Amino acid sequence: MLHSLNTLLAPALMERVVLVVNHVLGAEPAATQRLRPHAGRIVGVQLQDWPTLLPAPPELSFRITPAGLLEWCGQAGPPPAADLGVRVDASNPVRLTARALSGEAPTVCIDGDAQLAAEVNWLLQNLRWDVGADLQRLVGPAIAQPLQQLGSALARALRGALQRAPGLGPRDPAPPP
Repeated sequence: MLHSLNTLLAPALMERVVLVVNHVLGAEPAATQRLRPHAGRIVGVQLQDWPTLLPAPPELSFRITPAGLLEWCGQAGPPPAADLGVRVDASNPVRLTARALSGEAPTVCIDGDAQLAAEVNWLLQNLRWDVGADLQRLVGPAIAQPLQQLGSALARALRGALQRAPGLGPRDPAPPP
């Protein structure tokens, strides 16, 4: 049952993730300008050390569109060969999500085409979702400001709790042999 639920929810979730990523890309013209020359290229994202207790994530392959945006390649059979591979430490998805929501770029390893790698690295270093601006457009500044402050406080609290929790904070280096 869990597998069938994952089969139904994963595509819907990925479509929403792509919408959010494209929203962030579209809000920064320099980002789409950097990606346009790479139209048709495939970026594969690998979530390393994903917890086995959680449902497996879908294939994370994205094609760059002529507009400099992304489209998910996961629904049309096996994923195409990636021109660029991005490996993300996903051993703690909660920490990864909390860091992403607080604007921290994840630690990644990038392999493949050097020019595309440079552009993806620039995106990871420079793009941030301006949630506050989107909230203001949606509900107005009077409501958006307190919501943004509450969200920031919750993100700080979650980040602090994750750092204090045993086994959830930053990984300790392995002891010498």
